[in-house]
Amino acid sequence: MNVLLIGSGGREHALADKLSLSPVLHTLYCAPGNPGIAEVAECVVLDVTDHKAVVDFCRVNGVGLVVVGPEAPLVDGLADSLKSASVPVFGPSAAAAQLEGSKGFTKALCDRMGIPTAAYAKFNNAPKAKNYIRSRGAPIVIKADGLAAGKGVTVAMTLEEAFAAVEDCFEGAFGEAGAEVVIEEFLTGEEASFFCLCDGTTALPLTTAQDHKRVGEGDTGPNTGGMGAYSPASIMTEALIAETMERIIEPTMKGMAEQGMPFTGVLYAGLMLTADGPKLIEYNVRFGDPECQVIMPRLKEDLLLLMKGAADGLLSSMGARWRDAAAATVVMCAPGYPASAEKGSVIKLPKSVDLPEGVTIYHAGTARKGDNLIANGGRVLNVTAMGKTVTEALETAYRAIDMIDWPEGFCRRDIGWREIEREANG
Repeated sequence: MNVLLIGSGGREHALADKLSLSPVLHTLYCAPGNPGIAEVAECVVLDVTDHKAVVDFCRVNGVGLVVVGPEAPLVDGLADSLKSASVPVFGPSAAAAQLEGSKGFTKALCDRMGIPTAAYAKFNNAPKAKNYIRSRGAPIVIKADGLAAGKGVTVAMTLEEAFAAVEDCFEGAFGEAGAEVVIEEFLTGEEASFFCLCDGTTALPLTTAQDHKRVGEGDTGPNTGGMGAYSPASIMTEALIAETMERIIEPTMKGMAEQGMPFTGVLYAGLMLTADGPKLIEYNVRFGDPECQVIMPRLKEDLLLLMKGAADGLLSSMGARWRDAAAATVVMCAPGYPASAEKGSVIKLPKSVDLPEGVTIYHAGTARKGDNLIANGGRVLNVTAMGKTVTEALETAYRAIDMIDWPEGFCRRDIGWREIEREANG
């Protein structure tokens, strides 16, 4: 089977790496890809906003499945265009992608289906939003309603922070994504990430992870797209997984089908584990980044067959097995991230054979300039390692980081600190 993977980040490198192992794969194309992906796939120049060009490429090259990595093409309706042209695609329709594309849409679904989530209100102007904040007090959470590349959320600990976040949204800091804001109650607990593959009817639970969204150690500073992650997250017990499926995932699948927009693809639930049980913080309609980079190394199954099963409505007869090991990834960033990353610095990677056993370096924001590998984004490398425990995996990942010659790069040195404490305490 020929496969076209859409995307260029660390998530897509992890997906490409896993897809390349499938015995049923013939040729893996990636648009646009990156230098790391180019080692396992044929990178092609393709404007993914030009749906006709994507369809034509698939027809000319006999593509049997398109895998859409990032959220923007899904919200833009790429999956709809492919399905209309009878090209199988892993990813939801534009209507179903509203689960990520509009936080207000998801909140309304939660109201209708009785899905536990934070209390909220939605506003299209600053004065009303600020009045609501005054009535609720701080801490409080401010979210741009639309897609903001993981940066449109502010957990405001003071009223002043909340007012500033509202002003940022309505003054265009997040473009059209901030035209409306969703204001939520501040939930107390620990966050976790939970993933399912979906075929419109069946939701196949995958695994758990936990990421670190803030740029600074001790979970301080502004939110980013994610500074590191590990899997599995032991705080998500089997009982909590069952409760999440029953109270959150299954009602979502039912509610979406009832609205005529059955969900297919990967459903990523960001959860807050509260004293009252798991509550939905938000949905993403694609694999998390960097969570994908710790999920893929643990997956025993043929990812291509699972994705094709989701696209064809066959998940009820499929399952997913996992390696009895932990995976952890640490994100290396360019200076200035997340505000304004400085591009162009030269990165010298060690040879694969010299890396510690179980380490993979996924490229997230790199490019080639002559013979040099350079930083070409904010989050640049994802250094991923396996281990018997999360502690062991992280120790190995940091050993590998210390072998990378990139003086300008930075990372957090405390990824997985909650899990490390849990493992140390038995």
